[in-house]
Amino acid sequence: MDLREWIRDVPDFPKKGILFKDITTLLKDRDAFRKSIDMLSELYRGRKVDKVLAVESRGFIFGSALAYNLGAGFIPVRKPGKLPAATERITYDLEYGTDSLEIHKDAVAPGDQVLVVDDLLATGGTAAAAAKLVEKLQGRVVALAFLIELTFLNGREKLGNYEVRSLLTF
Repeated sequence: MDLREWIRDVPDFPKKGILFKDITTLLKDRDAFRKSIDMLSELYRGRKVDKVLAVESRGFIFGSALAYNLGAGFIPVRKPGKLPAATERITYDLEYGTDSLEIHKDAVAPGDQVLVVDDLLATGGTAAAAAKLVEKLQGRVVALAFLIELTFLNGREKLGNYEVRSLLTF
């Protein structure tokens, strides 16, 4: 099964000139969704992964299923003000402006092996920020995994020496 067949292109979304890679077509098909989770799981099966961290919202879909498959805990990383307990925050640069992410302060124990997962690697800012949150809490980033990577945006460059894996590249 070629997962590319399950990614729909939506022109001019969310604004004119952008070709959006829609994953809802993959998610709604049980075989395609299962295949994507199985493929991501195979990349890390047999490696020590204590926790899988994912950024809201589409990252949660892949991260939670992957955590289940790997027998790991799941860590949600959210926009500010969405997590109920004490949090650690990171602010990072966007192309035009800044954004912030938060994680519960007790989500990562010192030495935890954490796999960072998201649906899409674009410019790399969000993934780099998530990895920095893991390290701020004294965890170790095992790797960063994505369903899709938009290679023309050079997101890997922001991710330094981290291991980066993507199932599909465009």
